[in-house]
Amino acid sequence: MESKKKALGKGLEQLFSNSVIDFDNFEKDIVEENENNVVEINIDDIRSNPYQPRKTFDTESLNELAKSISEYGIVQPIIVKKSIKGYELVAGERRTKAAKIAGLKKIPAIIKEFNDQEMMEIALIENIQREDLNPIDEATSINNIIKLRGYTQEEFATKFGKSRTYVTNILGLLKLPDEVKKMLEKKSISASHARVLSKLEDDDKIISLAKKVITDNLSVHELEKISQENKIVTSNKVSNKKNNLDTKYRIYENILMDKLNNKVRINKNKIEIYFNDISDLEELFEKMNIKFEDE
Repeated sequence: MESKKKALGKGLEQLFSNSVIDFDNFEKDIVEENENNVVEINIDDIRSNPYQPRKTFDTESLNELAKSISEYGIVQPIIVKKSIKGYELVAGERRTKAAKIAGLKKIPAIIKEFNDQEMMEIALIENIQREDLNPIDEATSINNIIKLRGYTQEEFATKFGKSRTYVTNILGLLKLPDEVKKMLEKKSISASHARVLSKLEDDDKIISLAKKVITDNLSVHELEKISQENKIVTSNKVSNKKNNLDTKYRIYENILMDKLNNKVRINKNKIEIYFNDISDLEELFEKMNIKFEDE
C-alpha cells in the first residue's frame, strides 16, 4: 500500500489543497519520485498537451534556452503520458521546443498517467506561473482555472500569489475585441495600453484607439488623456477636477503593479503596497533588489 502511495506521488488535489499553489515544486516532486524511471524518447514522437492554452511562444526566449541546452543539455526531464501514437506532453513544452531548435533527437522524460481533467489543469497551472506567457494566454488560463475550480477572484489571487487587482485587470483584457487582442499578442500594444482600453465600452472606439496607439506611438498617459477628452465611459469614473492627477496616479499604479505583481495604491502623496504574508513581503524586497545584511 505504501509503495503504491509513493508511486502515485503528490497528486493535483494535494497541490490545490496547499495555501499557495507552486507548480515548480509539484513538477520537482514528480521528478524526484521517479528519478530512477527517466527514459530517453524521440522528440518526434511527442505532441503538445491537447489542452495547452498557450498559443504563442517567445522566439528569443526559446533560442536562449536552446543555446543553454546545447551547452549543458536538459537539466530537468520533461513529463509525458503515453498516447495512442507516441506521447503527449504534460509539462516541459518550452524545453521540448528548445531541444528541437538545438537539434536534439531524443529528450529525457518521465512517463506518468494522467486523465483529461488533470491534463487540462496541469497545462493551465504551468502556464499561469510562467513569466513569458503573453497577457491574453495568461488571462485565458486564469479564467479557465477559476471556472474549473469554482474560485472567486480573491481565492484565485491567494492561491497563486497574485494581487486581487492584478487578477481583475488581466481578466478585463478578455473583454477586448479580438482585433485588439491580436495586437496585444503580437506586442503591437503593451499590456498597460490594453488595460486602459479594456475599461472602455465601445468596441469601435477601442479598436480605433488601439490603432492610434500604434500609428501615433501613443504613451499610456496620452491614451488615458485621449480617453478622458473623448468622454468615453470607463469603469473607474473620476471627478473632472482631479482627473489629470488621478490619471497619472493610475498610470504609476499600473507600472508598479506590473513590476511588483502586488496591489498598489497611490494617493495623497503616499504609496501603499499590499502583501499577504511575510513570504510575500520578502519577495517584494527581492523584486525591489533590497538586500539585508546578516546581523
